[in-house]
Amino acid sequence: MEHEFVVSWDSYMNIATISCIVFGALIFLFYEFKVLQIKDYKEKYDYVNLHEIRYFWYAVLALIFAAGFYSNSIYTEKIIHSGMLWFWVRVFITLSFIVIFYFVFYSMVRIYYPKSVEKRLVKLRNTPRISPDGNTMRKLNETEEDAHLDADQLAEQANVHSVDYDVWLDDKTGYKKIEKYDSYLHAELCSECGYYTLKLDKEEIEVKPTAEEPGLLLKHYKCSYCKHREAKEVKLAKLSTNI
Repeated sequence: MEHEFVVSWDSYMNIATISCIVFGALIFLFYEFKVLQIKDYKEKYDYVNLHEIRYFWYAVLALIFAAGFYSNSIYTEKIIHSGMLWFWVRVFITLSFIVIFYFVFYSMVRIYYPKSVEKRLVKLRNTPRISPDGNTMRKLNETEEDAHLDADQLAEQANVHSVDYDVWLDDKTGYKKIEKYDSYLHAELCSECGYYTLKLDKEEIEVKPTAEEPGLLLKHYKCSYCKHREAKEVKLAKLSTNI
């Protein structure tokens, strides 16, 4: 009876192992297919920024469980010959390793993987846009882009919870595309631990910009890994008089 139970258990564990591997692969393929379907680079940037780490973690989690199920199907001969005590020892050891691997890989994904995501985001943000006429557009620098932003957009960049705007211009037709990026959703390199776990925590305006004088914005950052805090001063452009 014990022999039949152990053999059946191993069979179920093998099925569960294959299922988890397939499930992990499907998660990865579904995510990449979803990204591939998004044609607009800004929309693709937002989707990757919001979802890639989460989907990657789900795929890793599926592989962790696959390893756990597989571990519960090895050394079966020893269990059959030595008794059910070894069966429960195997279950206990497997569960222990699953818990350990969960926290180890969770930390690794949270600490190391954002660097890979950041490279992808930089590439997406700087990939040349194509205008409706099929022309390659040019990304304007900060000095040039102010002339193409309206008063509300310029003011928004100067306010607390500021955003960043990229302006793409088709020099042949004059067509322009303005993209808005939220700083609070973006991770940066932490100067203390060296990981891409530094995020904007809060902002405060030290000097308000006017039409005659530029302003000064103080950005407070906090690292989710080492808890390091730092502040950066950002010069705010003069208020535009354009409507």
